[in-house]
Amino acid sequence: MALKPTIYKLQVSLSDLNRDVYDSFNLTLARHPSETMERMMVRVLGFCLNSGDQLVFCKGLSDTEEPDLWSHSLDGNLQLWIDVGEPSSERIKKSSRIAQNAKIYCFNSKAPTWWQQNRTQLEELPVDVYLFNWQQVQALAKICDRGMELSITVSGDSLFVASELGECELFVESLQDNS
Repeated sequence: MALKPTIYKLQVSLSDLNRDVYDSFNLTLARHPSETMERMMVRVLGFCLNSGDQLVFCKGLSDTEEPDLWSHSLDGNLQLWIDVGEPSSERIKKSSRIAQNAKIYCFNSKAPTWWQQNRTQLEELPVDVYLFNWQQVQALAKICDRGMELSITVSGDSLFVASELGECELFVESLQDNS
C-alpha cells in the first residue's frame, strides 16, 4: 500500500514590505511522503515571496512535469514557474522556454555545490536563482506543525517568520537576477 501525503493547514499573515503586499492566506498543502518539512516550508516561502491572484501550488514531487508553484494569466499563458531545490539544467531550460518568468529557490546543504556546477549554464538562461541558508531553513522547520498560524514579514533580503512554536529569521540571497 502506497503512503499517502500528509495534509498541512496554514493560516499565513504576510507583510511584504518590498512589494507593499499585506495579505492573509488560508493554505492547504499536501506534503509528499518523500518531501522533508524543510522543502515544504521553502515552497511556502516561495509562495509568499511571489504571491498573486493566480499563483497556486502544483503537484510538486507527485508530478515531474509540473513545478512546485505556477501562475497562469487569465488567457492561459504560463506567467511564472517556480522550482524548489536543485533542478537539473535541462528542467530549468525547459521552464525558461515555456514560462514568461522562471525562478528557483535552492536551500539545502548541497545548494552551493549545485550552483557552482551549474552556474555557467544557468547564466545563459532567463531564470532567477535564490539561495536560502540551510541552517535557517532547518530552524524554520522546527517551529512548524500540521495546523499552524504563521506571520511572515519580508523586508529587503530578510524574512521574519513567527508561529505559536517560536520565531526565526531567514535571509534569501539572489544568485542570479534576470529582471
